[in-house]
Amino acid sequence: MSLALRIRALLADALLGAYIGAVVYRIVWGQILGGSPPESVMLAEWLGYAGCAGGFALVGQLARCTPGAWLLWRESMRPWQRTVAQHVVWATVVLTIWTGWSVARVSPVEFFSAKGLESAARLFGALLRPELSILDAALLAMLQTIYIALMATLLGLPPALLLGFLAARNLMRAHPVTFALYAVLRVWINFVRSVEPLIWAVIFSVWVGIGPFAGMLAMLLHTVAALAKLYSEQVESIDPGLVEAVESTGAHPIQVVFYGVVPQVLLPFLAFTIYRWDTNVRMATVIGLVGGGGIGTLLMQYQGLARWQEVGMIVLLIAAVVWVMDYLSARIREMLS
Repeated sequence: MSLALRIRALLADALLGAYIGAVVYRIVWGQILGGSPPESVMLAEWLGYAGCAGGFALVGQLARCTPGAWLLWRESMRPWQRTVAQHVVWATVVLTIWTGWSVARVSPVEFFSAKGLESAARLFGALLRPELSILDAALLAMLQTIYIALMATLLGLPPALLLGFLAARNLMRAHPVTFALYAVLRVWINFVRSVEPLIWAVIFSVWVGIGPFAGMLAMLLHTVAALAKLYSEQVESIDPGLVEAVESTGAHPIQVVFYGVVPQVLLPFLAFTIYRWDTNVRMATVIGLVGGGGIGTLLMQYQGLARWQEVGMIVLLIAAVVWVMDYLSARIREMLS
């Protein structure tokens, strides 16, 4: 039994124990049963969670009836131990769903209440009677949205192509320096992708001011990271036989990439790029809601004034443009494949 597997099992049980302790204390007792835990997490509470984690991990090692124990001894577990581990998993799933229902404050009664249905009928009635007088302004804002997405895609393409090769494990593992560069780039790509474009738009709005430039920069950064990940994964899935054949001729590493890798990834790269532009058009609409320019900014203005007929016009225009873009990008990707 490897040490890494044992550590993984201990961590699994410890995290599960801490999670169950936190949910029971903060949600079940604090929100559902009417308890009053403090708003901020105190030291004693952290110690309690640590105790839950340690206790659960200890039980897993001694009784061998936890999910972590299943990772270590699933072949030799007795029937009752296996049954207990399965029940722990199912109980955690049920507790998580129950917690989610409580935290989200799901209320079918409010959803189907007479007041709610009346408000919804009034809102949708206005949305279905779009105000055509703002069509010219909405079209101009929609064109701005499309060009914001286009520039974010075009400007993000060169760095994404470079990072796509530098972040491919099979191309960078030959030397410790290149492998270290690969690891750093992977961390950066995952970090940038983990932050929503809306957050980047807020950051760039403070940096360069509210407007389409901030929205374009936000999508540009996210596009570089997203395309770099797609490109690198495609490079990692190439057939190594062609690469080895080029290497056997004594070619330079750059020539190996150009003649052994690029021909295998060219069409998928094109498909990924077109799909990303389609995604950016939809994303640009949402980024406009936080001051990123385009149709989203116009939508927020009318929504803030509760002018729902104008909002309905903008929503219909967005839906039509997104549908056309989705259809065209799907057809182009189909032709490329």
